[in-house]
Amino acid sequence: MPLQEIKQLQHRPNHPARRPPQVRLSRADFHSACKGFFKIEFASQDITAFGGLELIGRYFRLIKLHRRVQSIFARYGVGGDYRAIDMILVIVVLILVGGRRLDHLNYLCEDPLVKRFCGLLRLPRERSVARWLKRFTHKTLEALVELNSEIVCETILKERLGRLTLDIDGSVITTGASVAWAFRGFNPHHRKDPSYYPILAHLAQTGQILRVKNRPGNVHDSKGAVAFVRDLIEDVRRRLGRSLPLEFRMDGAFFQREMIELLERKEARYAIKVPFFKWLGLLALIRERQHWQALREGMGCFELSLNVAAWEKTLRVVVYRKPVHHETKKNYQLDLFDPDDGYFEYCAVSTNLTLSAGALWDFMAGRGAQEKTFAELKGEWALDVVPTHHYGANSAWQQISILGHNLLRNFQLHTLATPKPRSRKRTFRFFLQSLKTIRFKLIHQPARLVEPQGYSVLRFSVAPPVQTLIQMIDQKLKSAA
Repeated sequence: MPLQEIKQLQHRPNHPARRPPQVRLSRADFHSACKGFFKIEFASQDITAFGGLELIGRYFRLIKLHRRVQSIFARYGVGGDYRAIDMILVIVVLILVGGRRLDHLNYLCEDPLVKRFCGLLRLPRERSVARWLKRFTHKTLEALVELNSEIVCETILKERLGRLTLDIDGSVITTGASVAWAFRGFNPHHRKDPSYYPILAHLAQTGQILRVKNRPGNVHDSKGAVAFVRDLIEDVRRRLGRSLPLEFRMDGAFFQREMIELLERKEARYAIKVPFFKWLGLLALIRERQHWQALREGMGCFELSLNVAAWEKTLRVVVYRKPVHHETKKNYQLDLFDPDDGYFEYCAVSTNLTLSAGALWDFMAGRGAQEKTFAELKGEWALDVVPTHHYGANSAWQQISILGHNLLRNFQLHTLATPKPRSRKRTFRFFLQSLKTIRFKLIHQPARLVEPQGYSVLRFSVAPPVQTLIQMIDQKLKSAA
């Protein structure tokens, strides 16, 4: 282009004379020199490392958690210098910020927002919390059970769940050798370690724990399960009414006459895996079977009415087989008590549901979602921590851990959760984030407490995505107030 035309273009308003935008930064634009060390000093300032606690604390005040706890504990008389709500919040905030031991409280005692979250000027120390936990007995533990049930049942009412799908299972918690009521159990990974073996009721729709009961580690998975399920059904129907359908999913350890009769008597639906006991006669039926109803991916099934003579009952049972995808051993050793033959793996499910065989398979597969919840409870909510040598104290710790998990799920349902497409597996109804994610995105955000013009302000200095998240949660909590 001639020089004269270039000069004319420079004077036109639609063609401003400027350099084109840079597409790539040079290395000098993102490197910073670090040639020395900062001098470290200590000072008492109103700075917190856990700014996101303010939003969770607002939610607790919104649901009047303080009043609820004090109202329930007033009937049980746990006692102590600190109120029950004080100690519960101290343990919950300890776990929320990442602590797993009672002596980790020493690292939080000067954080102003932690003290504000608990409503205390001075946090109790390790020994004070341990002494309070040791006040719990079999009777006073019912206060925490009642509180947890009330919190979860209110969520069920708020979300208008059409049915409750409950997964019943146990989980091993390894302990030390001197812990009360801890015995060597059936944990294949830690055969010689004493343990607890709590039984839990997992609500599939929200991923919450409706009930937990601690047990010694040397009991069978189904020990006390009938009484546990009976109390659970009665409590849910007392709070939510008898019209709400209940569905139970259990593994083969709960395939017992008393359990099935209880569920049928309470008009609850169930799907329970059937062990291949010799006296049930399923092994012979499987080996004699020539024609299998085709399901997806090479699977097959057949249905039968199984007459259990010892129980004087006839059960609907669906038997499934699934092809083995890994390489089969050359000389596969057959088992007298297991129908697996190296080419197919077999399982059987007893149910009083009206689902088809394919839908029943998906329904039972939904049990796997509880393992994700159990992993979060142990890894993030310190359910596997044994804080004392006292059985009642350790049982109370489990109840408070479960309570904190359920409260954080409720917090997400009020603020962050979005609906999830439904499936035949009947798992989570919402997209929910783990405590590890909430801790990183929200809780562990530094902030300064200031008082411009005489009123308190929590001032954040965070990345734009965190600012957007905090503003969204703040707005939703204000609209719910």
